[in-house]
Amino acid sequence: MEACIITGHPAWRDSLNDVTRKMWEDHLSQIPEITSYRLYNVFGRSLEEQLDLIGDADVCIGLSIGPFLNEEFLSSHPRLKYIATLSMGYGSFDRELMKKYGVTLTATLYGAQTIAQFSMALLMDLCHNISYNADLIKNMDFSTVTDYCSAVTDRISRQIELYGKTMGIIGIGHVGLWVAKMASGFGMKVIGTSRTKKEGPGYELIEQVSLDELLARSDVISLNCSENPSSKGIINKNTISKMKDGVIIINDARGGLIVEEDLAEALNSGKVYAAGLDATSFDTLHRHIPLMDCPNTRITSHIAWFPMEARLRDIDVAAQNLRNYLEGHPTGVIN
Repeated sequence: MEACIITGHPAWRDSLNDVTRKMWEDHLSQIPEITSYRLYNVFGRSLEEQLDLIGDADVCIGLSIGPFLNEEFLSSHPRLKYIATLSMGYGSFDRELMKKYGVTLTATLYGAQTIAQFSMALLMDLCHNISYNADLIKNMDFSTVTDYCSAVTDRISRQIELYGKTMGIIGIGHVGLWVAKMASGFGMKVIGTSRTKKEGPGYELIEQVSLDELLARSDVISLNCSENPSSKGIINKNTISKMKDGVIIINDARGGLIVEEDLAEALNSGKVYAAGLDATSFDTLHRHIPLMDCPNTRITSHIAWFPMEARLRDIDVAAQNLRNYLEGHPTGVIN
């Protein structure tokens, strides 16, 4: 059985360094069913170039799942029966077609805690504006200060306490559950909504409600769902109108979940107090977007996944998912 490992997409230029290459080699050499494998760093390569690398492989890990998984692709790769992302998220695909060709698709759920931590980091910065206040102290001319306390408190930014406030989570899967745990640790009331009712360990932290109820009750709204036809543009003029005045919105999932023009209008009017956005249209446009001009925004370049600890865990989880598939009890399956 031959495996093709595609790394480096979409943003990790150095995905095949000495450490990661050895990790892949160690894992793959311990799977007896894998008789040969090929490792590629495809940073900067087009999708077409990536697809050409698959060849006659039985297993492909690292391919971004999307609508290109069509009849033409599957019929031209008859040996390919296992495809795994190296990411938490994935695009839309034809589930019935996957069944027809007997292909198993898996996502690599390596970074829920990391991404949730980044959500809370965005929220913390919006609540406390730490960089601004640190710079205020470092750059203050103390020779002119006669009353230190008033000199500081007159200039510091607004501070927001989260204790007792309500965190509303749209999408309470792996990442959403970790956001719930962290928000609960700050003493927040946690409510959430998802396409299906969630059960199991940890979900007792979350009061599961309808989307409309979540919009009406939340002081902070965290987007942690996948982007699909039912969730695309879920934050829009209509849903924003149902929110509390002064709500904070956090998004480190997908930029397409938000109608950016509507959010910009709400930020400029003060309906939305602030937004922390690790996912925006900037991810694909790579240019200035109107949200960058709005007050109380933090916009980062989709880096929630970036800590080295998470990237190395990604390899471990992907290899374990492959083992589990070959042993007949696949994990991380999305089709």
